[in-house]
Amino acid sequence: MIYTLTLNPAVDWELQIDHFELNSVSRSNHSQIDCGGKGFNVSRMLRNLKTNSVAMGFVGGKNGERLESGLQEQGVATDFTWIKGESRTNVSIVALDNAEHIKVNEPGPTVNADEIKALTRQVESVLVPGDWWVLAGSLPPGVPPDIYADFITIIENAGANVILDTSGEALGLGCKAKPFIIKPNIEEAQHLMASTCDSQATPSEIAKAIQKLGPKNVVISLGKEGAIVASDDQISHVSSPSIIEANPIGAGDAMVGGLVWGLSQEKSLPEALQCGIACGAATASQHGTDMGTYDMVLELLSQIQNSDEVSKSD
Repeated sequence: MIYTLTLNPAVDWELQIDHFELNSVSRSNHSQIDCGGKGFNVSRMLRNLKTNSVAMGFVGGKNGERLESGLQEQGVATDFTWIKGESRTNVSIVALDNAEHIKVNEPGPTVNADEIKALTRQVESVLVPGDWWVLAGSLPPGVPPDIYADFITIIENAGANVILDTSGEALGLGCKAKPFIIKPNIEEAQHLMASTCDSQATPSEIAKAIQKLGPKNVVISLGKEGAIVASDDQISHVSSPSIIEANPIGAGDAMVGGLVWGLSQEKSLPEALQCGIACGAATASQHGTDMGTYDMVLELLSQIQNSDEVSKSD
């Protein structure tokens, strides 16, 4: 089974306009409301890949009810921890003339210690060796920055595998817990290693440096340039197929969905990353907040060529 853990989910509200014009009133010609949060997006991508997952995490209030019912209507199983606060709302505005966008995220509700303990008990109750867990997204107020590190230790000690996709202090502390994979984008990776790596360090050099912090494997997404994966002493690059980009929001989460999908089918890490790149590209080519379709992923996957080994660490 694949589980996704989203600690700070949101109701995502997207507005589409013809073009951006500052200091003026713009009129939306389309709006869409979706279940947002990095882990939720992973579960939605897995649904499109005809693979089951269980979405877990904190939800609360009317927005929490919208998130639960919205995911269930899309065929995603849920097992949430309910909190007293109201789940947040995030707003995206996309200009159709050039695909530029702006996204504004609320901080999220404050979570208390008892609610954290309740989620921990829920996670512990479903642990099975060999399962896959995606821990993804920002932390709401009240949650300590080492919570992902704690969950990584609990999950991996039970024989399951963790993919961590977060940023900042939570990412740094999570690395020390030695998850199976971390998946920052290049900006998050550079920020993580700012005090260690030269500003001119290549993505491959940064990935090797991050490995020394503890994670067994490091995947760094490079946007339109694809991604690299550092595993053992080898670094490989997977290129991204050519697409007409419509809306890149959620593409990184879709990539993680494809990655865990491939790994759950016992593909090698570079092969699983090919699946991830295809899912990310398929999602970026979609208008609105929909994930890429199964057929789109298969078509793009056929276009992707995994590069030979780029370099080996010393």
